[in-house]
Amino acid sequence: MPDGPDPTAPARRRVELLVFDHFDLLDLGGPYEVLLTANRLAERQGRRAPFTVSTVGADAAPVRAYGGLQVTPDRAVGDAGCDVLVVPGAIDVDAVVADATTLPAIRRAAKRAQLLTSVCTGSLLLGAAGLLGDAGGATTHHEDLAALGEHLDPTRVIGGVAWVDAGGLVTAGGLANGLAMALHLVHRLVDRPLAEAVAANLSVPWSPGDGVTVPVARTRR
Repeated sequence: MPDGPDPTAPARRRVELLVFDHFDLLDLGGPYEVLLTANRLAERQGRRAPFTVSTVGADAAPVRAYGGLQVTPDRAVGDAGCDVLVVPGAIDVDAVVADATTLPAIRRAAKRAQLLTSVCTGSLLLGAAGLLGDAGGATTHHEDLAALGEHLDPTRVIGGVAWVDAGGLVTAGGLANGLAMALHLVHRLVDRPLAEAVAANLSVPWSPGDGVTVPVARTRR
């Protein structure tokens, strides 16, 4: 086994998890746990941890997830770019959209991200923020597929899968599908063996076939 992390390994990818009032905790917690486990297992193998993971908000003030749990973001959305942005969904999407700070924060954070991702109804928030454009495809919670079609060509709304990868946009289905989507990110951004090791460690069934990759219509910018 190597004496330490490979100095030639790619630099860590910076992942930011957006938090706001009423967000669904599992949407955020699933990807968070997957990415941290990927770091831990990579280091156990003598590799460099592939991700840095932090939370951001409209400002640095605490927010409350659905049900009341308080979460304090690491920092406010800033000017520095990130590699991946994760936008969770919410049970009450209308309440989030009505908040004066949340959609602007999503737009600011998304503008700085190389890869935009969402979990569950987070794709509806991306749509409300005008960020879906003519993406090649997207998904959301199975109960909200019709609502997603209000923000995206309905023929590009894809149900019955855990995630949809459309290049610069990756969306996950409902709630626990955030785990499968994050494992897909580990597979896409690092390698399949690490994704499989993370799934086994978390006792989560996973296969690359859980989702679909669709042609890229155009960049979202």
